[in-house]
Parts: sequence; C-alpha cells; structure tokens
Amino acid sequence: MTDRAGGTDGADGADGADGPGPTRVDRIGPLGALLLYFSSAMMGLCGPVMLACTFLADAGILLGGILCTVLCTPLGLAFLAYTSTERENNRLLDAFGVRATAEITDLTPWEDADDAGVVAALRISGPGFPTFETTWKHSLHSGLRVGVRLTAVVDPARNLFRIDGIIS
Repeated sequence: MTDRAGGTDGADGADGADGPGPTRVDRIGPLGALLLYFSSAMMGLCGPVMLACTFLADAGILLGGILCTVLCTPLGLAFLAYTSTERENNRLLDAFGVRATAEITDLTPWEDADDAGVVAALRISGPGFPTFETTWKHSLHSGLRVGVRLTAVVDPARNLFRIDGIIS
C-alpha cells in the first residue's frame, strides 16, 4: 500500500509547492512476490476455468462462473499490477536510492475494523535531498516510540522512499 507524504493513507499529500510528496514503497521480497503473483494468477483464472467447466459439463453453475469472472479477474489483475509496480520501485530504490534516516516525531494509535496499530509521523533526512515529513501506518511494535530513528532509502529523482529498519 502506498501513501503520500504529508498525510495518512488515502490523502493526496500534495505539499502545495512542488506537487505530490514522495511515495512510500513497501518491500516485497522474492517469496512475497511469488505468493502475490500466484494469487493474482489464481484469481484471474478461477472465473474463466469455472465457465469452461460449466460449458463442458452442462452444469448449472453458470451464474457462479460469470460472477467469479466479473469479480475475481479484475482483482487478480489489480494484484498483478500492484506487485509489478512495487517490485519495480524496490529495484529502483536498490539501484539509485540514497541512504537516509527517518526519525519518529509523533505516534498516534489507529484502529480500523480488525487492524490496529500506530500512525508514525516521520521526518526523513539524508544527503542529496531536502528533509521532508510523512506518515507511516504500522502494526503495534514495542520498538516504535517518539525519537527512534529508522533506516530509510530515498530516490529523490523518482520521489520514492522505503522504510527499512530501526537504528536506535
């Protein structure tokens, strides 16, 4: 999930001067990518396969096949696009990113249905780009508190950043 600097998830995050703020990139490793690609393929194929089985077996589940096709295929394509974009952004950050430090300046608890955690206000600074502030939703963790510094990677040319881990 990506969010824009200067706001919580869903906010446009425009900083008013230069357009939208930097985009947060989630780290997706090889195993995570494999699982997401496999899930998107299964979602994309379940409807058409169900339709084909319906026609071949003269079964009465045609409506189920149509619904699976209409609902799951676009969702599978969305997962595929998300995974591809995040993997490409991670490659760009790994190749061209600048090491940075993200300091937690404020923590606010949030709760959304079954999910709960904190919204951390971050100040990200490093060489080669101006310091900026953003927010980051994260699950509850005992290591997250005001003043803690996190490692980050920033690609100022493409307006991307990724939070990697805790320094202190």
